[in-house]
Amino acid sequence: MHNPNRPMQRLLWAQSALNDPAMALESASADASFRSYWRGHSNGRTWIVMDAPPDKEDILPWLQMAKRLTDAGLNAPHVHSYDAENGFVLMSDLGTELFLPALTAASVDALYNQALDALLRMQTQVACDDLPPYDEARLVAEMELMPTWFLQRHLGFAPECEDWDVIEPAFRALVSSANQQTPCFVHRDFHSRNLLLSADGNPGILDFQDAVRGPMTYDLVSLLRDCYIAWPAHQVETWVEHYRERAEAAGLKTGSPERFLRAFDFMGLQRHLKVLGIFCRLYYRDGKAGYLNDLPLVWQYTRDIGSKYPETAPLIALLERAIGQRNITLPAA
Repeated sequence: MHNPNRPMQRLLWAQSALNDPAMALESASADASFRSYWRGHSNGRTWIVMDAPPDKEDILPWLQMAKRLTDAGLNAPHVHSYDAENGFVLMSDLGTELFLPALTAASVDALYNQALDALLRMQTQVACDDLPPYDEARLVAEMELMPTWFLQRHLGFAPECEDWDVIEPAFRALVSSANQQTPCFVHRDFHSRNLLLSADGNPGILDFQDAVRGPMTYDLVSLLRDCYIAWPAHQVETWVEHYRERAEAAGLKTGSPERFLRAFDFMGLQRHLKVLGIFCRLYYRDGKAGYLNDLPLVWQYTRDIGSKYPETAPLIALLERAIGQRNITLPAA
């Protein structure tokens, strides 16, 4: 339920936290959750206020994860003060320049090198043993968003028994591959809209509160097969192998190049099947316009990779049949 007093409550809290009754707040961004972010100028610098309505969001995981990342030398926001009961956090401002608009054919190698440096540090230096496991139940529950929201709600396609006989073995193959990977810290949304340019080359990292302990290719594929920007397949595979070599040298067990690439492909399929469902849910359930426009790239990844492997090719054929000639960016009638 919308709280009409929330903006004033947020402003007064921030002014009090900085002892600056003249400070004003302007919208900095909103994300796919109920959190919103506000920027204010005070004491000669800018600050960010996170507003997480306590009936919708718990800020404690965010606070704990921010500390974990900054302790490892990663560029997450430093917390100045917080009010857990009311869902406010005052933090350092990591800037306004996201990776996504800055990515070009000329800039991508340098920027991805920065992001991969941060990822390797995250995977080798951030403790994760006490984090929730990215286990079979979680991986399958995520993929099941696809038949629920993409097939049934968006396409109006209700899978029959024989369709589930195609869907479930593909899901099992993807989960089995994920479970065989070296477990490490997983950010879960490590991509160009959650990374900020930084003058020192240590990119700002956002939206890390849902971190888990899970497969080491998850964040790698989130970055390199980003749902918002695509790169040529041979370039992606070159980056993957370069990262595998660095990870192996840093003590992470990766297996052969072929095995690692297959694990990367399967992890991307798991993620992109989930995202087909999430983008539809964000539109139909949460009223967030725009996400349907991102479906074609996610579907392209799903189709291109899934059709290469015998374990997943039947699922791709099923999805192609469900989509038919439809323009998937258009809402259901």
